[in-house]
Amino acid sequence: MTDRAQTFETVARLIAPFNKKGVALTEATSFQSDLEWDSLTVLDFVANIEDEFDIIITMNMQAEIETVGQLVDAVMKLTAKA
Repeated sequence: MTDRAQTFETVARLIAPFNKKGVALTEATSFQSDLEWDSLTVLDFVANIEDEFDIIITMNMQAEIETVGQLVDAVMKLTAKA
């Protein structure tokens, strides 16, 4: 399994408790339109991602991340710098 695939699997595992509608996750899954997350859910989820990967996702970065694939890209980029 590639690093990206492993990162996707970890992100998917962290999304699971917040995926109340049981949406099938793909790279194109949107946090807002597909998962229908509110701002509190986003904050809780981002905290989990930051803890899991030992990274900081800035508010500016969060504003640009709309899909699961974009989040995986951001995590890969941030963990590469660590």
